[in-house]
Formats: sequence, structure tokens, C-alpha cells
Amino acid sequence: MIDLYSWATPNGHKIHIMLEECGLPYVAHPINIGAGDQFKPDFLKISPNNRIPAIVDSEGPDGKPISIFESGAILIYLAAKTGKFMPKSDRQKYQVLQWLMFQMGGVGPMLGQNHHFRIYAPEKIEYAINRYTNEAKRLYGVMNKQLANNKYIAGNSYSIADMAIFPWLRNWKNQGMDWADYPHLKAWFDKIGERPAVKRGVEVLASLRKPLVDDKAREALFGAGQLQKR
Repeated sequence: MIDLYSWATPNGHKIHIMLEECGLPYVAHPINIGAGDQFKPDFLKISPNNRIPAIVDSEGPDGKPISIFESGAILIYLAAKTGKFMPKSDRQKYQVLQWLMFQMGGVGPMLGQNHHFRIYAPEKIEYAINRYTNEAKRLYGVMNKQLANNKYIAGNSYSIADMAIFPWLRNWKNQGMDWADYPHLKAWFDKIGERPAVKRGVEVLASLRKPLVDDKAREALFGAGQLQKR
């Protein structure tokens, strides 16, 4: 059994989708990041970077429980555990891994900053909005070009790289994107979104998430409390 500690965010949805795609039994434990659950001692024991998602697998590689944090690491772990959504050949495996790292190092951080400065920042800073919107457009362009000649982001097979990227594009409108500029990416996005496991995955914990309208939630996510030693 896998215990999943997560919230309905793009990084959380990556793992929700993977677990649904693999058909692994799991229990989802909500970590309400707007309420500060990510700073609680029990969660920090399995996710020392106080970020969701994290998992505890009661049946680890050696038969003993193992905890893993960082969504990319969790995807790789689950792919290895199940033998699914990661190619067997080294050449194809590295194709998937490089696009997974592209998401972890580029798509997630840059689109996250784009979303923050466009939607959540208390002060509308034109330089920051333009910088991150332009970078988001560049990244969308990279993916659109890749998908002009590939069925999926890392080639002709659906993989953890697709699962990692898809949730980050669901907020395309808030990111200032126009799908008309990225037709190949849009076709891929629609295709991934129609997968039954993806539909189930993005609904995990979604009913618990509320809009960030109060100061306590903003403080938990963006305030000075983030800098406290724990």
C-alpha cells in the first residue's frame, strides 16, 4: 500500500495521475498547503523540503517501507516499481528522463513564477510579469516543436514525462498563453486530458482545495514563515 501525502496542485497531480495509470493501491492524505500542513513535524519527516507530494511505500525495494519526496523522484520510483511508463532501452529511457528534467527544471519553476506574478503577487510588477510570461511562451514553443514530429513528449510512447508536464499546462489561460500559437502542443494536451486515469488523477483531493482569499493562506504559501528553521 502506498500512502500519498499531497494536495491538488500540478506537482501533486503528477503523482495522482501516475498512481491511477499504474493501478497501484494508495491512500491519499491531504496536506493543506494553505493551512500550513506542510510545516508539521510528521510531514517534514518524509518531506524535509516542506513541499508536496511525498509518498510512503510499505513495500519498498527491499521489502521494507520507504519514503520519497520530490515529484520527479517519485515518478521514477513508481515507474521502476511497476515497470510501466518508462522505456526499457537505455536510449529511450534517457529520452524520457531528459524531458522529465525539462519539466522539473524549466516548466514547473518558470510557469509557477509566471502564475505567481500574474495572479497572486500583491503588487503587479510589470518586469516580472513580462519576464515569466515570455519564458513560458518560449517553453511552450519548445514543446510545440517537439510534438510536431512526436506522438508524445519523449517519442512515440506515453511516459512519466507526459504525466509530469500535463498538469502544469492546465492553467494555460492564467499563464497568458494562446493555444492558437501552439497547435501541436494543444493536440497533445487534449489527447492526454482524455485518458481515463488522467481524468481521475486531477480530481484527487480537488474538492478540498479552495481559492486563496485569506491572509493566513497567503502567509503559509508566500510569507516569511517559509524562511523559518524547522
